[in-house]
Amino acid sequence: MARGPESANHQGASLVSQPADLVITGADVYCGEPARTWAAAVAIRSDRIVAVGSEAEVRDRVGSAVNVLHLPGRMVIAGFQDAHVHPATAGRNRLTVSLNEISGRQDYLDVVARYAAAHPDEPWVVGGGWAMEYFPGGKPTRDDLDDIVGDRPVFLFNRDVHGAWVNSKALEIAGITKDTPDPADGWIERDPHTGEPTGMLHEGAAYSFSDHVVPVPGQGALEAALLNAQAHLHSLGITGWQDAWVTPQTEAAYRSIAASGQLTARVVGALWWDRHRGLDQVADLLSRRERGSVAGAGSFHPTSVKIMIDGVLENFTGALLEPYCDGCGGHTDNTGLTYVDRAELAEAVTTLDRHGFQVHMHAIGDRAVRNALDAVATARSANGVTDHRHHVAHIQLVRPEDRTRFSELGVVANCQTYWAQMEPQMEQLTIPFLGRDRADQQYPFADLVRKGARIAMGSDWSVTTANPLEQMEVAVNRIDPQNRSNPPFLPEQRLTLAQAVGGFTLGTAYVNHDDQDSGSIEVGKRADLAVLDRNVFTAPVTELSDASVELTLSSGRPVFERR
Repeated sequence: MARGPESANHQGASLVSQPADLVITGADVYCGEPARTWAAAVAIRSDRIVAVGSEAEVRDRVGSAVNVLHLPGRMVIAGFQDAHVHPATAGRNRLTVSLNEISGRQDYLDVVARYAAAHPDEPWVVGGGWAMEYFPGGKPTRDDLDDIVGDRPVFLFNRDVHGAWVNSKALEIAGITKDTPDPADGWIERDPHTGEPTGMLHEGAAYSFSDHVVPVPGQGALEAALLNAQAHLHSLGITGWQDAWVTPQTEAAYRSIAASGQLTARVVGALWWDRHRGLDQVADLLSRRERGSVAGAGSFHPTSVKIMIDGVLENFTGALLEPYCDGCGGHTDNTGLTYVDRAELAEAVTTLDRHGFQVHMHAIGDRAVRNALDAVATARSANGVTDHRHHVAHIQLVRPEDRTRFSELGVVANCQTYWAQMEPQMEQLTIPFLGRDRADQQYPFADLVRKGARIAMGSDWSVTTANPLEQMEVAVNRIDPQNRSNPPFLPEQRLTLAQAVGGFTLGTAYVNHDDQDSGSIEVGKRADLAVLDRNVFTAPVTELSDASVELTLSSGRPVFERR
């Protein structure tokens, strides 16, 4: 197996003769990538793994132990890591109006009404997580919200956070009328006859509203959101992640909880690229990074920059090389939006690469993916080959000729595998507007691996579930875990279970420049571990998400225990 860093190996070696703080025996210990070997026991002292092997080998190396956990029938695995997640948004939704775990227009309205009634002193009703497929054309209206909350503004991001549902009071406060022009990077949904805003804001219209009209949560509220999200992620065996949308306010909250020791995960922050500012913002990004990482029980590292290249296919803002279909067999003249055009993107990535930043790019459509790869190629031509580990997230539509370029350019494919299933949004709002040929090119994860690409895995939570086991079940089956009798979606793009596990462990550790210290179970590495209630490699892969996490250790400390 690959070894940890020299310093970590020395630390591990220096602790071998001392008693361990914890020894786990009886379980199947999956050591992970790249060797995919197994052990029967693992020992931890302080925040490090000090022995891995048979029970006899571990006893010989550590002698005694303060605590011994004998866990027959369980599986020990390196802590999961999420390469693309939004804890601040998800945690805030969980503390306000969270619609992610429910389905249907009336259920959404019931939750909003209950929250509003229970919080009469809140000046705004905020949250999100509603799904487009429960509304005609994917577009809810303000009238429904007005009927249940007419006295206060309501702002609810949809599940993919590319649109928002608002009531009349919110539109009034924002001064949005039929005469309000659309922003360049989005639009206000309007009644086709009167031109009046209907209560749906798309892309830049929603973001601008969120940034400039909805009150910004205070630092205390953001800290509470992050801690709520962290507790949920730890309960799923997750010990580290890359936050894909770090604003200055979110960064301040991370720094605070890290300094106080409450941040028990290792977090890489992807600083948000303001598409309206261009290269002028690089100095600010450098200043934010230069404040340095903050160490606590976990740590925070603001070393990445997130660039949103396009939108999503469901509202026709994902950037395509050829126009969208009209849903009836014909074509439109719409090829989607690019929020950072091709030349500007190449310049931005080249500049950030030169300054030592990793670039984390959102690219849904095939044109956005190609532009992202072209930008990295330009950066490599200008700056030479670096080890910044740029990555492209979502990669829903990737042309066959672009799939080899991930490996050639050293770009990591950041996969959201839960999306690769047949579900109502795919059936109603995606496939009819892509056409069959393009629909068959979606989420080509296996093809990317076959062509040599490194993969990492991220949930995009709260867009979809944060549970790695549910995401891995889709990765290996291409079927919705809640509807296992469904036919698989493009089954030729299935991953193996080992590949899926690797994406959530060493793959994401690699993206986060932490692969020498985590992502596999090896002597000298950090003791980030998850204990599952069963060995998922011997259980049916069709039932993968039936497994559950019983214990999560971060840096050797229990951060979740199932009661």
